[in-house]
Amino acid sequence: MDLEELSSIGGFFALRTGEPGDGHRPLGRLYAGGRAPLITRVDLVAARLRTPERRVAASVAQLGLAARLWSTALGPAALYGEFPEPDPAALWWDPALSTPDDLCLREVRPRPGTVEDIREAVQYGHLAPLAQALRNDVRVSPRLLWGNAGSALAGALRELDRWARAHGRPEVAARAAELTAGLLDHPDLAGTVGGPSLRRTSCCLYYRCPGGGLCGDCVFDRPPSAAGAR
Repeated sequence: MDLEELSSIGGFFALRTGEPGDGHRPLGRLYAGGRAPLITRVDLVAARLRTPERRVAASVAQLGLAARLWSTALGPAALYGEFPEPDPAALWWDPALSTPDDLCLREVRPRPGTVEDIREAVQYGHLAPLAQALRNDVRVSPRLLWGNAGSALAGALRELDRWARAHGRPEVAARAAELTAGLLDHPDLAGTVGGPSLRRTSCCLYYRCPGGGLCGDCVFDRPPSAAGAR
């Protein structure tokens, strides 16, 4: 695997390796109940978005981390047929930093780039416990969080497709599309995005932020009224 080549796809595909910084904590510790870094992240996002609604900040924070986790697995799986094992004990996260400095993998151990391996490593190993950790702190629906996960996966596919076409690598685009289709074929993710453009079928709530609008794949064509939306 060429981590430098992967970082050229975009910041979400970049992965630092080696010793983590002082502010990094293993994601496994967060999933085991050490929620302080997650609370810190939600608070930071709320302040940046100027939103008083913690569920909105929690949604946006989770969407960003889901995009990182999918991208660092789907990218190398599509390019090289393997991806770095994102062991929650070895993948460290700093809630105060932005992409690509937020994640650091202490040791790169290749894992086969199959749908089953990516699902086990990312969906079961990270996204499911991350959603539970968030819901232990904030009232946010599971459907919204899985909608974010589906949207993040579709976003990773779009970036890979864009890069592959620009670099004359149609086989990478085809492999990424095949993997994404397989990953979306799961009860938690099925129906979260649809149509040729993989437009999401739920909303991340970003429109509820002051000055916020709609994301490019939003289910809405125009922002609903904040008073009537849920």
